[in-house]
Amino acid sequence: MTMHIPWRAALLLLALPMTSATILAQLAPSPDAPPVSNAPAEPDEAPVATFKIQVNLVDILFTAKDKNGNLVPHLTRGDCSISEDKVPQTLKSFVAETSQPLTLGILLDTSGSQTRVLQLEKDAGGEFLQRVLKPKDQAFLLGVDVNVDLLQDLTNNVRQLAHALNQAEINAGVSLGPGPVPTGNPRGTLLYDAVYLASREKLNQESARKAMILLTDGEDQGSHKKIEEAIAAAQKANAVVYVILIADVAGYLDMGMGYFGYSAMKKMAEETGGRVINVGNNEKKLRAAFDQIEAELRTQYMATYTPTNAKQDGAFRRIAVECRGDGGDNLKVQVRKGYFAPSPAN
Repeated sequence: MTMHIPWRAALLLLALPMTSATILAQLAPSPDAPPVSNAPAEPDEAPVATFKIQVNLVDILFTAKDKNGNLVPHLTRGDCSISEDKVPQTLKSFVAETSQPLTLGILLDTSGSQTRVLQLEKDAGGEFLQRVLKPKDQAFLLGVDVNVDLLQDLTNNVRQLAHALNQAEINAGVSLGPGPVPTGNPRGTLLYDAVYLASREKLNQESARKAMILLTDGEDQGSHKKIEEAIAAAQKANAVVYVILIADVAGYLDMGMGYFGYSAMKKMAEETGGRVINVGNNEKKLRAAFDQIEAELRTQYMATYTPTNAKQDGAFRRIAVECRGDGGDNLKVQVRKGYFAPSPAN
């Protein structure tokens, strides 16, 4: 069933206080319980003082490529180093994530500007999901236009995902809700809002590897959230954003309009450790783009470290990863630009 996420409800949902604390209930002793001994406890039963230590372990997910753009699949801990705000860090672990569970969000631009390319996206996207989802993986699908619609919630069922994808339709209507969507605008696209909501409401609670794939022309119109807020939400969820930039080029020319989606999408992808693949309206390039993303998702590394800066100030910390190949050559590392430190305890 298609579930619509009205923006008013989404804002209310996001405003609700969130907590992960467990409430422990203490039960009173039963009247029939045997008497309790008042004898002194044995030495080994003496109460032991406990201390709660909060450890901030940072997970870094990345891919590495050689000078020819080929993925490098067999790196070890000694091949890579990580720094935070230019300070070297000591790795706690380093593993290849070729078979670890994956949580994937597909964000499908269904605004009026995508009318001529939507079917291409459906066909190629369905084939991609069929190939990439393994038994432990799951995915969800959002439709993005003047609204943000949950077309399919998290599932491992490829048939359900493909069905939802095939049912997606262009919505070129006008949003009647609050916000800066102009009246009569036929191409409203709440793209930044969709990334923000997907990060906060779907991916933030997941512990597996996480990624979003945006099928869009990159043109945001009407979002309540700014691109910086969308990027920050994805970074906090540790989600990689890939953008397949697909546009009805002829349609833009027919309307006498320029196309300005690339730079914003490039910023979003690079800040989160993903990248932009521009396919125009070419079906062959679109399928090749999905192939490239699939290969990267299955050739990732996960490195973890405890930062030398233990301050819990909520500040953004910039990270850098450097890796060398077999010949000692520097590799091109695709990784998010940083993370947000934990906020001060209330």
